[in-house]
Amino acid sequence: MSKESNLRKDTVKLKPGARASRPRPSIRREPPPQPQTAIGRKLDRIDFSSREWEIRLAVAGIVCFALALWFITVGISAISAN
Repeated sequence: MSKESNLRKDTVKLKPGARASRPRPSIRREPPPQPQTAIGRKLDRIDFSSREWEIRLAVAGIVCFALALWFITVGISAISAN
């Protein structure tokens, strides 16, 4: 294997490259219909999936949980005080 082989394949002759395609015109579509009711218009502006709403709902859940624990504590202390 120290000698280089004399058997060599000819290079493959490729066809000329494909022609570049033309840019296509953009497809114009009509905008989606807007909701007609007042509630629909109000909800259309609020993005409930945003990070801001996620934080607000988390804080509200923590506050509700804390209040529930407080009511349970006060109730148990009122019952045991008698």
